[in-house]
Amino acid sequence: MTKPKSPATKARARDLGLPFPGRPGPFNAITDVEGIGVGFRTIFEDVPRPGRKRPVRTGVTAILPHAASPTPVPVYAGVHRFNGNGEMTGTHWIEDGGYFLGPVVITNTHAVGMAHHATVKWMLERYASTYDTDNFLWIMPVIAETYDGVLNDINGLPLTEADVRAALDSLSSGPVQEGNCGGGTGMVTYGFKGGTGTSSRIVEFGGREHRIGTLVQANHGQRDWLTIRGVPVGEHMRDGTPQSQLAERGSIIVVVATDLPMAPHQLQRLARRAAIGIGRGGTPGGNNSGDIFLAFSTANPQPMAHHAPARLNLEIVNDEKLDPVYAATVDSVEEAVVNAMLAAEDAGGTAFDRFRIQAMPHDQLVAVMRDYARIK
Repeated sequence: MTKPKSPATKARARDLGLPFPGRPGPFNAITDVEGIGVGFRTIFEDVPRPGRKRPVRTGVTAILPHAASPTPVPVYAGVHRFNGNGEMTGTHWIEDGGYFLGPVVITNTHAVGMAHHATVKWMLERYASTYDTDNFLWIMPVIAETYDGVLNDINGLPLTEADVRAALDSLSSGPVQEGNCGGGTGMVTYGFKGGTGTSSRIVEFGGREHRIGTLVQANHGQRDWLTIRGVPVGEHMRDGTPQSQLAERGSIIVVVATDLPMAPHQLQRLARRAAIGIGRGGTPGGNNSGDIFLAFSTANPQPMAHHAPARLNLEIVNDEKLDPVYAATVDSVEEAVVNAMLAAEDAGGTAFDRFRIQAMPHDQLVAVMRDYARIK
């Protein structure tokens, strides 16, 4: 397995001078929202496994709110489906109940079942004191996917329970890996190597600073659509290679986290803004794309419903004051997608592959942006 580079060694959008608006948190990552842990399991092989024709390049990304809590903590949430050619489990209950419980796990399309099964087992063990005490409790984690079959032997079903558990066991705060890692290992974005990307914003609300963090698994778009900060980059970076001619065939999952005390209906509205964030990159939401977004708040932590009192006291923000929050979320999603492409590394191109998917060349991107006076 080829391990991805550490976050500290990879140039990100701001390192190249790209003019993204807003003030990011210390890590410019979803982990800037306090209490969130992110973990990865990355499988990157250039030789097929015995009996198979294609290499395995896939993985798992895990996100857990209130990651240090010894008991599961429900979080209020909202979801939005921009284009529905994809999967995110648990969304029916989020729409009805307004919350979810446990990790959010992102992987490839054919691994959703394994990821769900393994995550349930992990929760039963991690929160044994909760689930051993009351056998009538049920578990319904959020599992999402995008298709990595261009670079991964997806039909070989290579992901195992141990792989999912490894991602969940590696949950940590701090800098977050990007590019060819976790569920994003085999993903393609606008004909460039894509994958995992993250960003954050600090917003002032009601006299206090709050944080918004986003994480994307980017696997969408085609080269001629690509736009960065309003510049038609894709038109200038079509190089005649097969990868630059690929039509839309992927998806994107966006997770938005915040410490603002937002109610479920407000979080659903926040999730919708992710569509504007990815739209800034040029995608119209192609027919083959699953563009599915989840937003949640770490504020208002509540006991599990069967232990909660009949009346709950919640703090929620004023809808009339949310425009700066919406703008910050759009900006953060846009930047996270670009970070995913900039952090990615070339993949494929072996005798066993149909394609070699190249990473975006930083020097060419900078040259185009300078031509349009976006970088001084």
